[in-house]
Amino acid sequence: MKKLLLFVGALALVAAEPAGFMHWSSAEMKGRGAKLAPKMDAKKIANEFLGKYGNHSLLLTHREGSGEAEVHEGQADIFIVQEGTATLVHGGQVLEPKTTAPGEIRGPSIKGGEKTKLAPGDVAHIPVKVPHQLLLAPGAKFTYLIVKIDDK
Repeated sequence: MKKLLLFVGALALVAAEPAGFMHWSSAEMKGRGAKLAPKMDAKKIANEFLGKYGNHSLLLTHREGSGEAEVHEGQADIFIVQEGTATLVHGGQVLEPKTTAPGEIRGPSIKGGEKTKLAPGDVAHIPVKVPHQLLLAPGAKFTYLIVKIDDK
């Protein structure tokens, strides 16, 4: 009997999830996104930080208005669209750039960027130092997961 208990205990250790493993179901992500809408700030954006894992972090974001143009000098972004549609402007030059935090530059718009339509299921990779901005049509709602990957 003692050997059986030790064996069962050893199996539990082997079957345990690895450190840092997380899983969010599609339904859970949808529910979390819906809870963000009432928390929007004056810029019509709300975020939920999902965690930092080594060189990357996860952030669920809901917006109901266009964002500022931004450049991350030390992070790449991956956008995974959950709900809604938006236009991603990428490349070009941030107009009236201001450093808002270490490694973060923002401005009101982008001059000369390319436009890409985003819809549910789409994934966009934005490399380090590439200007980008999300534009929403009036009345639009857009929820997306951001994977922020540290450059170093």
